[in-house]
Amino acid sequence: MRKTLENLYYGNITPGEQQMAPDSELKQAVDRVSRYESQLTEQLNEAERMILEKLIRSQHEIDSITAVENFILGFRLGVRMMAECMDGSDGAIREVTDHG
Repeated sequence: MRKTLENLYYGNITPGEQQMAPDSELKQAVDRVSRYESQLTEQLNEAERMILEKLIRSQHEIDSITAVENFILGFRLGVRMMAECMDGSDGAIREVTDHG
């Protein structure tokens, strides 16, 4: 546990920085989006390209905010699950211990 906390303190844990597996469905989808974006960009005039760029930047912003929120929600769920695991006084059956 200490090693994880040290890594977090020193900035060695960065959940937002990840790499896609080369042959994954995600990588294939990202490649398709990139290809379609290029095809569409070629067909647009300058004003339309600016609108597309703004749309793409806005979508990236939404995706970034959503990723952070989902990370926090998942982390909180994990902590709640751990806290619940520590509560041995609930339920009808108790664990047998040497001291009681």
